Amino acid sequence: MLGFLDAGVSVAYHLVTTLATAFAPVAGPLAAAAAIVAFTIAVRLLLLPLSYYALRGQAAQARLQPQIAELRRRYASQPDRLQRELAAFYQREGGGLLLGCLPLLIQLPFFSVVYRLFLSHSVGGQPNRLLTHHLLGTPLGSGWLAAGPLSAHGLVFIGLFALLAWGGWRSARLASQATATAVESDAGSAAQARVMSGLTRIIPFTTVIIAMFVPLAAGLYLLTTTWWTLAERVVLRRRVELALARKASRADTVTT
Repeated sequence: MLGFLDAGVSVAYHLVTTLATAFAPVAGPLAAAAAIVAFTIAVRLLLLPLSYYALRGQAAQARLQPQIAELRRRYASQPDRLQRELAAFYQREGGGLLLGCLPLLIQLPFFSVVYRLFLSHSVGGQPNRLLTHHLLGTPLGSGWLAAGPLSAHGLVFIGLFALLAWGGWRSARLASQATATAVESDAGSAAQARVMSGLTRIIPFTTVIIAMFVPLAAGLYLLTTTWWTLAERVVLRRRVELALARKASRADTVTT
């Protein structure tokens, strides 16, 4: 596993340094920070199809709550049969609770690579030149506590935390709106839906806590991916709704 991460760190180092060099004539001292943002966007573009289908699965699950409620009523006295029927139902419809978590889970290796990259003093036996770069005067390899929580460098981190919290709040609102449909539509799974609703409100804010203990560059990755996720939900939601409406229309045509 460590060998895999080391290889990833080496690839990321060459990619980020190349991007920083390309951005230098325009971005100047912000070139390395811009390169990290570009690297994060490239990762999210790579995961865009998965994000789309995850969002589609979540939306489909909300639309399917009446059928799920009927299954729960029908097999309320047969828990084992209910679980089998629900599993078969989710498999047919291509949904499930874990689907929405997949983009986040698949991002973890990329985040780990950025984290290790800005903790490593050397890469491939050579000095890590990225550690010489700054964001608004704050070294990209520094941490909030080490930089001094209330110092000038610490204020850069506080600004980062504020932007993360704002993006987390916006994401939590969108996610809780989607989960609320499940609570209203399926009284039999209301407790589960309330748990999911609570998680969707809490998880976006965990990035703020993580950012307090990682290098500034890793915090910048978290900030970029947080706001990218928010933009994805806004942009893709309409496309998802249209796709589900077409699917429902075709299903109605077949049944009639």
